[in-house]
Amino acid sequence: MSTTPKRLLLAVDGSPRSMQTVRYAASQNAFDGMQLVLFHVFNNIPDTYYDLEQEPKSIKIVSQVPEWEAQQRKAITDYMEEARKVLLDAGYDEAAIETRIVNRKKGIARDIITEAQKGYHAVLACRRGATALETILIGSVANKLIENLSFIPIVIAGQKPADRKLLLAVDGSEGANRAVQYVVDTVGSRADYQLLLVCVVRSASAIDREAFVEGDLVDGPSVFDGAKDILIRGGFNPEQITARIIAGAASRAGHIIETAATEDCGTIVVGRRGLSRISEFSIGRVSSKVIQASDAYTVWVVS
Repeated sequence: MSTTPKRLLLAVDGSPRSMQTVRYAASQNAFDGMQLVLFHVFNNIPDTYYDLEQEPKSIKIVSQVPEWEAQQRKAITDYMEEARKVLLDAGYDEAAIETRIVNRKKGIARDIITEAQKGYHAVLACRRGATALETILIGSVANKLIENLSFIPIVIAGQKPADRKLLLAVDGSEGANRAVQYVVDTVGSRADYQLLLVCVVRSASAIDREAFVEGDLVDGPSVFDGAKDILIRGGFNPEQITARIIAGAASRAGHIIETAATEDCGTIVVGRRGLSRISEFSIGRVSSKVIQASDAYTVWVVS
């Protein structure tokens, strides 16, 4: 019995960083078998701009606008074809790649969010795009997507090449376990993947440590048990899974990123919110800090 393939919404803006994100998708076999939709929101000239034709001093400038817009549309069309070729060269089937250029309606981020509501498995985007300054950690469009895509996982591509070693930040919460289940749903049970479960706690006291360490060290359930059960039920071999507790951490996000570096993990997987469920925050503090401070790493944020 055939099933409809999962779809990945790959938001591109025409920038080199965005093309790097396309290359990430091409090299990440976690997306094999998915339908990839290359999606661009085109900043067309609003109709009200042509009202300037009534102004004698503006006639010459306005007359150049159609040509400029045509050049911009050709440039993004060529860019989309280049992105498509990157995916084809990586082995994706031609029928699995769709390119869509849509005129801006409500705003770039809001138009991407509207499209994301049409049954996608995840949204893939880059941190900074065509107009971002190097001093800005994350671009305004990416930031809006992270804040508002609470109904679907979002993948923020980093500069480090894709690999097969994932760091999964866990804390025993439902949100963290959903992130672990998403890894199973996306990656499957590929034998070439290595999964590192990391739990970071602030307190270094013996009581707190015993509440979080692995079950084989103390009596009773461990914070890792639920995550391990999900992975093993999903088909992963226990030898593919390792777990680490980090206690006495001044910064949970900082230690997650540091561990990703020392363990050579190219991807960090976090739940949108963990044990701290403060309603006014659309994304958890730890998840937000990981995204902001880990430019080199790809971050999967799972709702």
